[in-house]
Amino acid sequence: MRTISTDERRARLALRHRLAPGRRTDDPAETARSLVALHATDPATVYLSAAARSRNLVPSALEAALYDDRTLLRLLAMRRTMFVVPVELAPVLQASCADALAAKQLAKYSGYMEKSGVPDARAFFAATAEEAHATLLKLGRATGAQLSKEVPALRTTVQLAPGKSYSTPTSITTWVLVTLGLQGRIVRGRPNGSWISSQYVWQPIEEWIPGGVPVMPAKEARAALVREWLRAFGPAPVSDIKWWTGWTVAEVKSALAEIATVEVDLDGVPGLVLADDVDPVAAPEPWAALLPALDPTPMGWKERDWFLGPHAPALFDRNGNIGPTVWWDGRIVGGWAQRADGEIAVRFLEDAGADARAAVAAEAERTAAFYGTIRAVPRFRTPLERELSA
Repeated sequence: MRTISTDERRARLALRHRLAPGRRTDDPAETARSLVALHATDPATVYLSAAARSRNLVPSALEAALYDDRTLLRLLAMRRTMFVVPVELAPVLQASCADALAAKQLAKYSGYMEKSGVPDARAFFAATAEEAHATLLKLGRATGAQLSKEVPALRTTVQLAPGKSYSTPTSITTWVLVTLGLQGRIVRGRPNGSWISSQYVWQPIEEWIPGGVPVMPAKEARAALVREWLRAFGPAPVSDIKWWTGWTVAEVKSALAEIATVEVDLDGVPGLVLADDVDPVAAPEPWAALLPALDPTPMGWKERDWFLGPHAPALFDRNGNIGPTVWWDGRIVGGWAQRADGEIAVRFLEDAGADARAAVAAEAERTAAFYGTIRAVPRFRTPLERELSA
């Protein structure tokens, strides 16, 4: 059995995640392909993740990829998390993740409506979704509020806890639009605001993919997604695959049975790597990076000790969301935050040496320049980020 050391895993991370300077690119779609998907729960993460892996990327270039060239697409997928993905990967994510999520959300929302007294709730929900989709096709683009003016059924309100004093009326507009998005029928378009805004306009999926998302068998799609993940994040234990995808053990095993993998030793822990990806990888020159909160690299594995070390208490919130991190040569050595005046404040959590301090300072200047006049607070605050931004 081949042993892949922690040092080699870090070298793979640097090269495949485009963090080593020689691998950086100003093409946002190439960045997304290298990581399978960019985390997009916090809109700023998409831009900052791409910028950290670029040479001279500016926000307008990523906006163009998302909303003009449309080489990237925003959708809910693994673990019901928002991602920005290359358009060509949409069929894989739709069949492997989104279809099952759509069914679960439809059952959940219909259940709320039934408890609130809406008659034949599932049929009503489905009919409302069809009308909303047809209306959006006619309009071309609309906010939820604009659609609800055209489709009165969207203004239906329900009580999430009927009979309870704390229950408040909730409109079904967002439920319907989220479900249509999960079904691959509509997509979040350009936001009303800057690149840190999450007030999106909805558009038909056909504006990104003519004819809509191609249909794939779920089994084939799951195998394709695991292959993409192993190419970007392997080698890794099977538990990391299960966590990242959000699938059952059976679904993970079924996907792995469809692709050629080799078991390797990860410093005493069994892991998997693609069968055509066992050759040794040489480390690049030492590198520094400032990665944003929820960046896809640190959020790509469940087991993170090999690059995180003892720094989790300062860098994660209570729900497992990572904040902004400082990297040196394949491991996390500190954290950072943007202050109100635009300064990028950095704190090392260990002594990484003079070369690291100089390289990190240069990355901090680059990050501040990318922000420009934008001031962004991470959606999920972490202890060190709060302290540094004060």
